[in-house]
Amino acid sequence: MSSPEKLAEAVLLPGFAGTTAPGWLRRRIAGGLGGVVLFGRNVVDDEQVAALTAQLRGERDGVVVGIDEEGGDVTRLDVNTGSFVPGPLALGAADDPELTTAVAAALGERLAACGVTLNLAPCADLTLAAEDPIIGVRAFGSDPAKASPHVAAYVTGLQKYGVAACAKHFPGHGAATEDSHVALPVLPRTVEELREIELVPFAAAIRAGVRSVMSGHLVVKAWGEEPATLNRVALTDVLRGELGFTGAVITDALEMGAVSGAYGKHDGLGRSAVRALAAGADALCLGGAAFEAEHLDACVTAIVAAVAAGELPLERLEEAASRTAALGTDPAPASVGPVDRRLGLEAARKALRVRGDVRLDGPPLVVDVQTEPTIAAGPMPWGLGAHLAELVPGTRTLTATPDDAEAVLEAARDFRSVVVVTREAHRHPRVRELLAALSTVDFIRVETGVPGPADGDGPRIDTFSGSYVSLRAAAEYLA
Repeated sequence: MSSPEKLAEAVLLPGFAGTTAPGWLRRRIAGGLGGVVLFGRNVVDDEQVAALTAQLRGERDGVVVGIDEEGGDVTRLDVNTGSFVPGPLALGAADDPELTTAVAAALGERLAACGVTLNLAPCADLTLAAEDPIIGVRAFGSDPAKASPHVAAYVTGLQKYGVAACAKHFPGHGAATEDSHVALPVLPRTVEELREIELVPFAAAIRAGVRSVMSGHLVVKAWGEEPATLNRVALTDVLRGELGFTGAVITDALEMGAVSGAYGKHDGLGRSAVRALAAGADALCLGGAAFEAEHLDACVTAIVAAVAAGELPLERLEEAASRTAALGTDPAPASVGPVDRRLGLEAARKALRVRGDVRLDGPPLVVDVQTEPTIAAGPMPWGLGAHLAELVPGTRTLTATPDDAEAVLEAARDFRSVVVVTREAHRHPRVRELLAALSTVDFIRVETGVPGPADGDGPRIDTFSGSYVSLRAAAEYLA
């Protein structure tokens, strides 16, 4: 039997800084640390990621290597270029579950070649609230009956190559109007509503054999005051009892505001780790920030103390460590090669929704309206201008902020065609003001986020994703 210290170490999945493993991390992995979660800060290209994961396995076989690679707007492998596959909302718009399976399989094969054992995807959330600040295009849609087949198809495709999928963020983040990275959302749902809406895609993922589920930092009042991550009713009674899930429960990052804000940044990290394990969680993510060894020490110390005090049964910790270790199974053999965007482009083209006459009358002015990306997505290349400039000689690209109406109007005078590109304009009042200020210009609108309420009858293309391939597909259609 392993000691409580070893078991506590085995359930932790921290993030770290850099594109090679720092010394403290290599030592912890050799000593039994459960694994790591990779983010964009750890990525240069596929070859470098493969070398990094080989370095980690050189310290210990069976280490869990997770990554937050959803495709579309939330990408880590393609953080420097934009994703080679469209995001979930675009796949839902294409509405071809077999295509979703193929896209996820291509992603799974690529992750396997990079040495990744766990992908923190897909989102089984639904896009339910217009003011939702964090899910949006990360979900397959708003209708549980239509989204669920895509969630299941994604799980099937991703796991074809031995990479564990992770349905998130249980019990479903889409109805929340606050971002759990910075606040503690309360879901405006009864238990009956959850069963009829949010839980349906999770049930589909479980039926498809998903190997892990991520808990969300979300309060359901009927289950008590604690967020699902720390809530035994949510994780043990509902997820395992009612839905029958037997795989690994992974927490969303414990340092996020929804948990650290409620329970204290430092002392609370260790206490939250204990409470999550007691509630039924198995693997504890500490991934959003680049953690150092002392943060892990705080968690280990708190877990060991809780076992000694009888607050956390040793059997529960052993079970969590075993389920975490199962996510470290080596993926199927695959080799790193050039990224093939053809399948992603096919899906992105199929997802496009076109309204009105979007034909260009000569080389256009393309106005890429910049807004802050979500915390989950982070900064990455975005915009239509570069794509259209490559396809239509004479195209001029203007990167604008919502406050640049005068500059846009001035530039538009020299062009017969103007294309204005936005990202969830309905959530940004200043962007809506910019669009209103441009009402004297006949422009084609390209929306790359969740399409908002109707805002005029002008010609428009919805891509449902800001990925490289989705922007490319829109540019091809215009050209």
